[in-house]
Amino acid sequence: MSDPGRGRREGLAPLLAASLPLALFTALPLLALALRPDPAHWLAQLGSEAARRALALTLITSTVSTLLCIALGLPVAYLLARYRFRGRAALDVLVDLPIAIPPVVAGLALLLAFGREGWFGRFLAPAGVRLPFTTAAVVLAQVTIAAPFFVRAARAGFESVDVRLEQAAWTLGAGRWRAFWTVAVPLARPSLIAGALLAWARALSEFGATMMFAGNLPGKTQTLALAVMSLMESDIDTALAVSALSLLLALVALTAARLVARSWRGTGP
Repeated sequence: MSDPGRGRREGLAPLLAASLPLALFTALPLLALALRPDPAHWLAQLGSEAARRALALTLITSTVSTLLCIALGLPVAYLLARYRFRGRAALDVLVDLPIAIPPVVAGLALLLAFGREGWFGRFLAPAGVRLPFTTAAVVLAQVTIAAPFFVRAARAGFESVDVRLEQAAWTLGAGRWRAFWTVAVPLARPSLIAGALLAWARALSEFGATMMFAGNLPGKTQTLALAVMSLMESDIDTALAVSALSLLLALVALTAARLVARSWRGTGP
């Protein structure tokens, strides 16, 4: 009898060789970025006022936007995972659409919707609420771009939970709402955590929508990504240090998301 495992092992080498060009194409520029800043004064560069303000603003806004992604995305993910209804396909496409469109287009759409003369902005202005070019605009831009990453992961988590477990909770007297929080959410928790980490990483790196809707105002709307663009014109060393820091934060978030997913599956790499 043939050994399936041996066949897989024999096919590994050519697949690794075929995968090498893409891996190198992705890794080499990132390594160039990570190794370019001089470690001797890397932290000193990050201690500059521009870097500190951009880092603080980015961490605060990306955390707030991730919490909003969870609050707004959780019911959408559960709805798509559990129910079949008219318009479901349209909702599914709508949720994923920000991934496909250029972020700058998403920012322009936000501006047209919530700007002073926008569809909703014109009703907010009389109440003294102004969103464009504020810190709140940064959060809204990040939520727009990052929410699909949480919804997709959360939906996969809910789909992996056997619906019969929730039905058993219903028969034992738990309502749908209680069964959702005591059965579905705990069992899908690893996917929810991984999705939140992915959303946080995406919010952390958001650029185009933020630039269009919130602008690039130091201390107010200038996140790490926008700070890199500004610093490239005046302080290349600090720009490189901020870029390396952004890369490190993204790497930590993605690694954490992968570790959570692996622990949930209970499998090796």
